[in-house]
Amino acid sequence: MSLVTLLPFIVLIGAMFLMTRSAKRKQQQAASMREEMQPGTGVRTIGGMYATVKELGDDTVLLEVAPGVHAVYAKNAIGAVLSDEEYNRIVHGDSGETSDLPAVPDDASSLTESAEHTADAAEAAPADKIDLGKKDEADDAAAPKDGKADGESDAK
Repeated sequence: MSLVTLLPFIVLIGAMFLMTRSAKRKQQQAASMREEMQPGTGVRTIGGMYATVKELGDDTVLLEVAPGVHAVYAKNAIGAVLSDEEYNRIVHGDSGETSDLPAVPDDASSLTESAEHTADAAEAAPADKIDLGKKDEADDAAAPKDGKADGESDAK
């Protein structure tokens, strides 16, 4: 056989080797991350739930999902072990830094224009109002004389 016919197989085997190597590396990183868990550590499950580790077993973890609420999870269900700062920022909303941005007001008064400005704008704008009242008698006179209203047919 020639080298040209073997080349696609060699490339395929090399690609498979590289993919399995990276997958093994990711599995090893996940296992070492799970080994770092200690009671009191904040974690995120693969389902996206944030909790605090209470007890560690061989294959299970006891998590406190809310004050006084405990759940048993498999260690493989832990998606990430979080630092204390990150856990408090996400769960409790603690940012640890102050912002120079203005606070959002409790009412929308600052979001609307002043009363004088809106009154001036209303005078300048033409008052094109739509009449939603009853039809005039002139409109009734223009109605068809055969007694049919709009949308009616002769079908019985």
